[in-house]
Amino acid sequence: WDIASSDEASAAIKNNRLTLSVQSEVYMLSLRNDLMLTDYYAEITARPSLCRNEDSYGLLVRASATNYYRFALACNGTVRAERVSGGTRLVLQQPLPSGDVPPGAPGEVRIGLWAVGREMRLFLNGRFQFTISDPSFPSGALGVFVRSVGETAAVVSFSDLSVQTVDYVLPTPTLFVP
Repeated sequence: WDIASSDEASAAIKNNRLTLSVQSEVYMLSLRNDLMLTDYYAEITARPSLCRNEDSYGLLVRASATNYYRFALACNGTVRAERVSGGTRLVLQQPLPSGDVPPGAPGEVRIGLWAVGREMRLFLNGRFQFTISDPSFPSGALGVFVRSVGETAAVVSFSDLSVQTVDYVLPTPTLFVP
């Protein structure tokens, strides 16, 4: 994992947990650069300890330093998906309310992502949330992020990452003969 520290943000590993802390109106991410993935199922546990309203955190998928898919859980109980390319953000799934997103802090949620080909399916606590389909980034690293949008800091820790390969073949269309 990328670790760093400044007056505005920090990413630190302690007791097998990666903790991201950001000051007001700061965004920070940490990538697992040694893990380049294509088709897989990954899960990670997120524990917000300071998180309010529109603050968000979550999983970065098929990531590089400037391009990635972002699956964001907001502290207001919603979840969304975006594609970030060179600093430009495109919403792929508008925010949806979810009973599996902790409403603020403290909380805990198991974030799961199934990614095969252009399709990505998000699961929270083992429950399906939504699917997005986008071919822009076929592979990349995993990462996590935290973003404070209000006047207060945000702190989220991540742990228990597991990644499994997926052997999945898309269904072959049935030939229709009249």
